[in-house]
Amino acid sequence: MCWSAPLSDEVVIDARTAPEACETMAQVRQGVDALDRALVTLLAERQRYMHAAARIKPSRDVVHDDARIEDVVAKVLAAAGPAGLSPAIAEPVWRTLIDRCIAHELGVWDQTRG
Repeated sequence: MCWSAPLSDEVVIDARTAPEACETMAQVRQGVDALDRALVTLLAERQRYMHAAARIKPSRDVVHDDARIEDVVAKVLAAAGPAGLSPAIAEPVWRTLIDRCIAHELGVWDQTRG
């Protein structure tokens, strides 16, 4: 089975064999590569939201928000289960993503206001 699916107006995942139907490592790698390309596009969009946050936030002090971090992680974990994503993957990936996004946002804040 080969399939493709649009994720949003900007993201289309290239055609690939469904994981359950893969019979070769070439098919597995093709699927992983297709998903990685889509993830890059989604992460770039997320990064643009960090630029918007840096533009909107009135103070550098509010860039790092522990309550918001925990809220994001909780929402990700709630979505992970139904999607079939292991919390052992989801939580550390998102915590690292959040950490790097905060660092990026601080850099953008400093460049535009510092």
